[in-house]
Amino acid sequence: MSPVVYAYSGCSTCRNALKWLGTKGVQPTVLPIRETPPGRTDLDNAWKQLGSLKALFNVSGNDYRAMGLKDKLPSLSTDQALELLSTNGNLVKRPFVRAGKTYLVGFRQEEWEKVFP
Repeated sequence: MSPVVYAYSGCSTCRNALKWLGTKGVQPTVLPIRETPPGRTDLDNAWKQLGSLKALFNVSGNDYRAMGLKDKLPSLSTDQALELLSTNGNLVKRPFVRAGKTYLVGFRQEEWEKVFP
């Protein structure tokens, strides 16, 4: 099964990640994260794997700042946080990757090499 990569074409990190996957011969399904954010199931599984809701958020994004999530996030329930992420792709840290049952958020090559040797 090919990985699914939620990415934004204007994001240099996303472009670098996709280019890196290409060098590994990996041909992912690429979905536009703004128009098609990850679903609740994927976000829930990623949160459980990563152990942190904050790790799923694009904390440097304009929407995150405009919504005041730095202060609000600690008081949100898991359900509320996942609902925000699943309905606003700008809030999701990108690229967001589902590779089988493994999830990657952001592009840190050393982590990606474990999944895509």
